[in-house]
Amino acid sequence: MDTLQHEGDELEWKESARWVKFEEKVEEGGERWSKPHVSTLSLHSLFELRTCLQTGTVLLDLEGYSLPQIIDDIIERQIEEGLIGPELRDKISFVLLRKHRHQTKKPIHRSLADLGKSGSGVTRSPARSPVAGANFNCSTEDLRSKQAANYGRLRHAQSRSMNDIADTPSTDQLKNKFMKKIPRDAEASNVLVGEVDFLEKPFVAFVRLSQATTLGGLTEVPVPTRFLFVLLGPPGKAKSYNEIGRAIATLMVDDLFSDVAYKARDREDLIAGIDEFLDEVIVLPPGEWDPKIRIEPPKKIPSADQRKSVFSLNELGQMNGTAGGGGPVSEDEEMPVPHELGEELAYTGRFCGGLFLDIKRKLPWYLSDFYEGFHIQSISAVLFIYLGCITNAITFGGLLGDATDNYQGVMESFLGTALAGTVFCLFSGQPLIILSSTGPILIFEKLLYEFSKNNGIDYMELRLWIGIHSCVQCLFLVATDASYIIKYMTRFTEEGFSSLISFIFISDAIKKMVGTFKYYPINIDFKPDYVTAYKCECLAPDTSKSILGIEHVSFEMLNITALDWTQLSKKECVKYGGSLVGKSCKYVPDLALMSFILFFGTYTMTVTLKKFKFSRYFPTKVRPLISDFSIFMSIMTFVGLDMLIGLETPKLIVPTEFKPTRADRGWFVMPFGKNPWWVYLASSVPALLVTILIFMDQQISAVIVNRKENKLKKGCGYHLDLLWVGFLMVACSFMGLPWYVAATVISIAHIDSLKMESESSAPGEQPQFLGVREQRLTGILVFVLTGVSIFLAPILQFIPMPVLYGVFLYMGVASLSGIQVSAFRDLTFSQPLLLLLTAITNLFGTALIADVLLLFLTFLRFNIIENVQTIQGKHYNLHFV
Repeated sequence: MDTLQHEGDELEWKESARWVKFEEKVEEGGERWSKPHVSTLSLHSLFELRTCLQTGTVLLDLEGYSLPQIIDDIIERQIEEGLIGPELRDKISFVLLRKHRHQTKKPIHRSLADLGKSGSGVTRSPARSPVAGANFNCSTEDLRSKQAANYGRLRHAQSRSMNDIADTPSTDQLKNKFMKKIPRDAEASNVLVGEVDFLEKPFVAFVRLSQATTLGGLTEVPVPTRFLFVLLGPPGKAKSYNEIGRAIATLMVDDLFSDVAYKARDREDLIAGIDEFLDEVIVLPPGEWDPKIRIEPPKKIPSADQRKSVFSLNELGQMNGTAGGGGPVSEDEEMPVPHELGEELAYTGRFCGGLFLDIKRKLPWYLSDFYEGFHIQSISAVLFIYLGCITNAITFGGLLGDATDNYQGVMESFLGTALAGTVFCLFSGQPLIILSSTGPILIFEKLLYEFSKNNGIDYMELRLWIGIHSCVQCLFLVATDASYIIKYMTRFTEEGFSSLISFIFISDAIKKMVGTFKYYPINIDFKPDYVTAYKCECLAPDTSKSILGIEHVSFEMLNITALDWTQLSKKECVKYGGSLVGKSCKYVPDLALMSFILFFGTYTMTVTLKKFKFSRYFPTKVRPLISDFSIFMSIMTFVGLDMLIGLETPKLIVPTEFKPTRADRGWFVMPFGKNPWWVYLASSVPALLVTILIFMDQQISAVIVNRKENKLKKGCGYHLDLLWVGFLMVACSFMGLPWYVAATVISIAHIDSLKMESESSAPGEQPQFLGVREQRLTGILVFVLTGVSIFLAPILQFIPMPVLYGVFLYMGVASLSGIQVSAFRDLTFSQPLLLLLTAITNLFGTALIADVLLLFLTFLRFNIIENVQTIQGKHYNLHFV
């Protein structure tokens, strides 16, 4: 919106406000734009605008190619309708064709120069605020005299053109960075308001061009103009004119009214659009509201379709006499939106019918799944998920080694993760799913090993046959379309499962950090006066017992009696079998606090940088890169900090040799020869339990990944995924590797790292979520890197474990965002009474009771499964379910 102002002896149009979605004003002083805010209009200005359109000139689908021609057509129509006299033609044309000065960002050296001028007392015309209610710098009498002088020069117009506006966009317009904030194919609506002394009544015109036309320097950026609103009036009502201009500008960015403006056939259609807008207007009492307060743009606004449906319901309610909420609530209004899962889970009734549909659905996208992965965002996703996977493999491998006496360990976990993950990402129906070892499988492996050990059955051979039977059962489920039963699982089941695993991630990261404090305690009882009392001694071992447990006995170890044990270092004491005795033996100064700094600093920095795309720092192209690489930057920052300080914090331990963890086993398990024949048949019973675990974990995780909220466009393949999980179970069983299934939290993190948002968004408007970058490349690279990690051990050993604990904490917290159980939990514990009263007022008492029961059952499930983790007095970590 441009307002008519006086600059020296000349008239000019100065930009005072602009709208893309929300209003931005030129702040007082005229040097910068305000923050985007919701337009607050006076109700009187809307009624005055309605009157202006009723009495003014309305030109729809005008053939206009230049601003002078458009203005001539407007003035000609006004003269024909008798609204103005012919003698005003030249004066109005002169005013409307004055140059337009736009509010653009000044270079820093110009801003400093202007500041110096203002401080040194140099006389200059002070900037006038063009916002509503602003007072012009000069008096009305001075303005009239200067305008009269300008109009007196019109008789010399024959020697020069009256048009003071460039016909083509200027260099500043073409280089304006504000263009990035404007949606593609946008069209401009220009509003010109001002007061002149030669008019006795307002000059009003609303113009819609038949084709959008670039009108040179009229607009701030080179965007074609489609609409033009002109309001010139007699002096003394500048505030009213500005308010009317703000009203029409606000209407033009409204979705419903802009649709009316594009399709209007006559004046009555525009007035009807204003009336429809007035039906939705909310009036704030002047005694309870300060108009100077600017309302921040909301994070979410109703769409045009939602507003239309609400407007239709309001009309229906008014006709039925139930407006105001006094009528009964229909059954449809009480019921929540149905939880739909899509056609992928439809029951076909044919042999492998669902599997064939999955293949048919995914095959056309197979090539694009590779070349669409070539994006810089994929690099950050690979680094993020890779670090999560290797830490998961190390943690789970260590727990599995303890549970199975090293029949499966860290090396098997690395190899199995690489093999299963790569094959799954290559051929599965949903390659965004990340396979990993799970807590329930760990518990099953522990129980199976103890059963085999107590009954004299070979564990690896029994496990192989369980894997074979489980694979056959999975194939049977695939052939019969059994996955369709997943559609009967409610949102409660999905979110309860997801929340459980997220809380396990969070609690496990915190437990690991607390364990660091226990292993490297803070010496709270330290007293400087008694520093001589703190000591750590190395005691010689019992030679008759210690040597028996050592396989390779060296000459130095046989001669341990000759050592001076009081002079040995800590490493030498442990090397020769000595024992450390003393309160200060485990005490390492500052190690626990340093570990906490690495842990909490990684999490905090990741959260902060993830939101960096919404900040005002750095150029717009840099912010998304910082947000995408937030986790990698956080890890590198705190790894560098750890190396700089040099404390011996616990580091990531990666196997350096490619060989089985247990020396008496190979890379292939023979199916026969060690167990009785009946074991091969009886193993189908425990295999059924494994199949149930695999089926539930895999399919529920797949449902969470394939939610409609993620806007996946390439479809999914529940049956195809289960098929490959079954095949991989057999392959891992023959090689003695752990079994793998979908990891919910890591899969959600994979989805979050590949989310796409709109590149251009209006000032104040949240970027629109466009979907997820669906491809196979990131998953394949993650698991290939996991497989070659044994060759990267010299590099990975510099990563402190507290840094990775911070990454896991972020994974757990990030996966909780956006789920309804978490939102309801926050409402329940923050304002339970208000929630209850609101629910009763809106007649949703039944739904409230159901939600409370849902919350209670969710926490009950958490407690039950947490207690299940304790097996025979030993707490096994369900880390990374």
